[in-house]
Amino acid sequence: MGSASAQYPTGISALMHGKSRVLPPKFEVLRVSNHSKGKSLKTSMCPGYASIHSSKLDVNECKLSLMFRLPARISCYPNSNMLVIKSNYPQNADLPRYYSKKEKKPFPIPVVELRRAARARQKSSKGQPRKPFPPPRNGMLVRSLIPVAYEVLNARVTLINCLKKLMKVVPVHACKWCNEIHVGPDGHPFKSCRGPRVEVRKGLHEWTKAIVEDVLVPIDSYHLFDRLGKRLTHGERFSIPRVPALVELCIQAGVDMPDLPTKRRRKPVIYVGRREIIDANEDDLPESETDPFKKPILTEIPDSGIVPPTTPEETALLSKKALEAWEMMRGGALKLMKKYSVRVCGYCPEVHIGPSGHKAQNCGAYKHQQRNGQHGWQSAVLDDLIPPRYVWHVPDLGSPLKRELRLFYGQAPAVVEICVQGGAVVPDQYKPTMRLDVGIPSDIREAEMVI
Repeated sequence: MGSASAQYPTGISALMHGKSRVLPPKFEVLRVSNHSKGKSLKTSMCPGYASIHSSKLDVNECKLSLMFRLPARISCYPNSNMLVIKSNYPQNADLPRYYSKKEKKPFPIPVVELRRAARARQKSSKGQPRKPFPPPRNGMLVRSLIPVAYEVLNARVTLINCLKKLMKVVPVHACKWCNEIHVGPDGHPFKSCRGPRVEVRKGLHEWTKAIVEDVLVPIDSYHLFDRLGKRLTHGERFSIPRVPALVELCIQAGVDMPDLPTKRRRKPVIYVGRREIIDANEDDLPESETDPFKKPILTEIPDSGIVPPTTPEETALLSKKALEAWEMMRGGALKLMKKYSVRVCGYCPEVHIGPSGHKAQNCGAYKHQQRNGQHGWQSAVLDDLIPPRYVWHVPDLGSPLKRELRLFYGQAPAVVEICVQGGAVVPDQYKPTMRLDVGIPSDIREAEMVI
């Protein structure tokens, strides 16, 4: 046994001798064990591989159980029988952290790094002539993003229309007292309700039928006629219309809507001060022609005109279409957010589309009295603009979820779970949180045996 253990790496030989030692971090966990007594196990170690080949090891006197780590991506030599695992996403992943209403959201980029980058820019531009501001900061549109804005807006409408039809055949439940939802034949039995009088119901949910607004959380923002104009004051909060934040982002990126006019410039603005601007004279320019990037905008289907799918094949095609619209909407919105500023309050879900947040004192989050109701504006991330609304993944529609096996279930965004139960293929980026490769025990006794 001693001569055989010398051929193994340090971590594996320690496991064979019963010692506890941390394995190299570049490997994923894998277990190798012998199943029959009296057989030999051939093992050896090749750099970068997770297989073991060695001279014959007698296992008559002990049962060998090895645990070591596999790299996330392994490449094999040609003409080799080694194990090959290729994946761009981790096997399992945790959900985004849940932040309490009593704590502030973290900055997407720490303030220390922002200050360090600002000092580096100031140092590199010292003694250099001042460069003109690029669009959209100079008031002009980013021409390459105008088609993306139309695609995002149409993808949003397509997703809403598909969800209205899918929710007629895929049951979706919403809690009566809190904002939690569940996709499946029956609501889940977990005691996770945070609504009023939760102690009377002992944390259990009271399920009702959900609507589209429960799946796609409505995030509204103020519509700005001029995104470079003066900031909205507290007295103007009722005179400015509020529209969905994603629609406002598409309008500022180049989508023209008759009922929501916005100011378009054909010449860059002139900065008089840090925040004061003057519009350039456009009298010498010819009259504007038809925009070549303009596309027709889809409209939402009213609830009275919804026709649900009748066959499983039609449901699967509709689910695939909805999933493609979801990915297109989120991917296009991420491209727009890299150019057009989107701000979010660090204390509440308020979103503002524009370079600076508004001055309306309507924040009612934790300790808003100390801030006089003002919002704590910071850069937004994609989940602030389009909340994914994670729900529990139901691996088997025939059997309900069990409260004791909660640790073995995964979660997915509500839109993805609806499409998967409708017949769509699970996208690779959502497999880690859905825990599709985790075996679910059949009963509590089997679950207690899991290490």
